[in-house]
Amino acid sequence: MGTEIGQIHFSREAYARFSKRLAEETELLAQKAAGGASSSRSPVGGFEIEAWLVDKNMRPVNVNKEFLAACNSELATMELAKFNFEINNTPQVLYGDAFKKFAKEMKQTCEHAHKVAGSMGISTLAIGILPTLRREDFCLENMSEMKRYRALNEQVLRERDGRALQIDIEGEEEGLHFAHHSVMLEAAATSFQIHTQVGYDMVHHYYNASMIASAATVAVSANSPYLFGKKLWHETRIPIFEQSVDTGEGKKRVSFGSCFADESILECFRDNIEDYDVLIPVSYESEHEKFEHLKLHNGTIWRWNRPLVGADADGTMHFRIEHRVMAAGPTLVDMLANAMFYYGVAMMLTGDLTEGKFPCDFQTAESNFYAAAREGLACHVVWEGEEVALRELILERFLPMAREGMTLLEIDREDADFYLGIIEARVKNGQNGAAWQMKYIAKHGRDMQKMTEAYWRHQQQGYPVHTWEV
Repeated sequence: MGTEIGQIHFSREAYARFSKRLAEETELLAQKAAGGASSSRSPVGGFEIEAWLVDKNMRPVNVNKEFLAACNSELATMELAKFNFEINNTPQVLYGDAFKKFAKEMKQTCEHAHKVAGSMGISTLAIGILPTLRREDFCLENMSEMKRYRALNEQVLRERDGRALQIDIEGEEEGLHFAHHSVMLEAAATSFQIHTQVGYDMVHHYYNASMIASAATVAVSANSPYLFGKKLWHETRIPIFEQSVDTGEGKKRVSFGSCFADESILECFRDNIEDYDVLIPVSYESEHEKFEHLKLHNGTIWRWNRPLVGADADGTMHFRIEHRVMAAGPTLVDMLANAMFYYGVAMMLTGDLTEGKFPCDFQTAESNFYAAAREGLACHVVWEGEEVALRELILERFLPMAREGMTLLEIDREDADFYLGIIEARVKNGQNGAAWQMKYIAKHGRDMQKMTEAYWRHQQQGYPVHTWEV
């Protein structure tokens, strides 16, 4: 969730200093991008997996500090709650055997994390929302020991003038409605986040393409149907995250966005200044070219497809899109398949958008996304002006796009056939992680511990979720 900071409380002058540097860095970013100073490397991909630490009863365990110390890995980092952690990977150029490299490294990292957890008498678990959660788990005592998180909580509540956060989620059969007094509920939602580094001239098209693709990707990967025992959305991460850090400003801190990028990705960074108050005004002494203030402010605005500024190994500035809509789990092979599906669809849609061929406008893309998050693979969306079943659209249009995208990137054919074959089989039988959880509960009753234990056993076996029995 970002780097550590040195303080929690800030003066009025700190906000003024930060805002000045933020404006200067945003203009410098525009100048450097226009001058051709950003990286032009081929598309580069990478991932983040957020996960849980659980005990033998599948309940969260507050030991991420001790766990991460035992892991002793640069690829494993802290998250908001003491019962969460994050695993990263080494970015790879999306070419040739990239997915073999992804799979090898991620398997080693995940197995190491699992082994370390086992030595502590606990387990790791990758699932969008842990089904055994209770509301009392989200108290400030369970917040990880980082000043960044404390500052975020304090500043969100300051923006709200101390008013409680309102949770209001309505599912098809049940609803969840209550007030909460911290940002800790954000920790209920763990994700599989996919990064793509793209050249400046193309990145705003890739950003738009990612938004258009989001209905399909959130439905394919849905894995969060239950929260506090309630059956809600197929991907309940979406509303709980949006509501858990709502500052009450005009534009939500967590959202689908407000429009497509018209001419440049820089429009998003300018909107960051115009539309969002500064939350954490830490002053950095670094030169403007490091964009520390711009990155920190952007890090407190969670678009479901978020533009990022980074740097190559040689220090060259680059742009990435972080695709945040997918839940963690159910298995590593499922997540790799999800990533390939997204990369392929986004690449092909980018080509269409570059030529001005938009299959829908922004409002339709947004509506499609929320429909897919609520209803999963069974939903209907609007595509090229017509209402269609999303499963049919994925099978008939998006999967061929993904395959063509893998051919365009020259990804090994064997890998493309394997991972996209998993997506095809999952969509055909309709069993993603959310569907499996709901089928299990329908068959065995609403015993969240028993269901999570069965899920964990399947995850350890590693077979893709569409093959799981209930």
